[in-house]
Amino acid sequence: MKAKNPDTRALSVPQGPVPVRPLDELTIPPDLDGRNGVNRADPARLQITADTDADAIRCFLTEYDRSPGTYRIYQRECERLLLWSLIDCGKPLSSLNRQDFEGYLNFLADPQPAALWCGPKAERITERWRPFVGPLSESAVLTAMAAINSLMSYLVDAGYLLGNPLGLIRQRRRKMSAEVGGPLRAVASTEEVEKIERFLDPQMWQAVTDAIEAMPKDAERGRDEYERARFIAATLYMLAPRAGELESHRMNSFREERGLWWWHVVGKGGKKAKVPVADDMLQALIRYRKYLGLTAVPRRDDMTPLLVSVKNGSPITARRLNQILKKIFNSAADLLPDDAEHKKEKLRAASAHWGRHTGITAKLDSGIDERFVQKDARHTDARTTQRYIHEEEERWHEEAQKQRLQWTDKNKKSD
Repeated sequence: MKAKNPDTRALSVPQGPVPVRPLDELTIPPDLDGRNGVNRADPARLQITADTDADAIRCFLTEYDRSPGTYRIYQRECERLLLWSLIDCGKPLSSLNRQDFEGYLNFLADPQPAALWCGPKAERITERWRPFVGPLSESAVLTAMAAINSLMSYLVDAGYLLGNPLGLIRQRRRKMSAEVGGPLRAVASTEEVEKIERFLDPQMWQAVTDAIEAMPKDAERGRDEYERARFIAATLYMLAPRAGELESHRMNSFREERGLWWWHVVGKGGKKAKVPVADDMLQALIRYRKYLGLTAVPRRDDMTPLLVSVKNGSPITARRLNQILKKIFNSAADLLPDDAEHKKEKLRAASAHWGRHTGITAKLDSGIDERFVQKDARHTDARTTQRYIHEEEERWHEEAQKQRLQWTDKNKKSD
């Protein structure tokens, strides 16, 4: 039997009245644009300038235009939901109900037909662009639903929607037994504190620093990459930033106030905060700046990117930062001993955001007061910070080692 041509199969999938295109290129028929969505609130309550679902989504995304990393995630998830609503459900996003969202959860775990929804990564402007590369993992589904819940809650608060149907699913899942499987498990109960596991322990972090120190330094480009890698590692470990924050901020975000140094950061949702710069972090900043030929510390008008391209001095993107760290993490994995295979696998799976988790965990492990770690991490809820505390589990696990397996081998001959 001859294999089907995948390109021909993709072309044979009917596109319907709405093509699979990014939000900024989408043309939506009037009967699907949401003006008459069944979940629309009284227009007198409207707090945003939005007549259609697409306009409402754009208003939501504008709230995050100063947080590039968050913006990209929310844009991706909003586009996926909107396209699915229009193409699979044949209804506006503002008409989706609770049952629709349950169907969407299942769709995320297996987007079908794959030829219509999935494809290799491509530029948004090309016809090859697709919303998915393939089925989402359970953690990716969780990320997607968190983003969508933020969208729906925003539209309710803005007076655009009457209610948030996704919230009904979250309440129901809270009451369900643990034996329920599938992607719906990703909508976890808020009553359970799930510990953060995507961090590097001291042995793994030591391997990361060893991998950086092993980087070639003979040529100028090698030294550029080495010094930048040192500064990246120091910043992640000491300040616990998000990747998008390193992309968007400049050197003047480091400021001295009454003899103390702080990192002023605009984080998720445009929230402003400041993080204390410990002496070791200040020395790392001075070292990197002096290598770049800058003054030891920045002035208020210093618009130099925090992380610069070794090619042209332009700011590196969050995506490029992730690529740099992926290479370092893979090298670090090779430095771990053979009996740490599970840690090798974790390092190879690690991404830039693991650096933030590692920094927050290291702060708690070093004995910094939990209240101040919450401020450093910029967590609104103390329970979020508590997810990084593993001391009780470690003691619990240590106690378990007191129990030994009693086994008598009757076939063993006595000496």
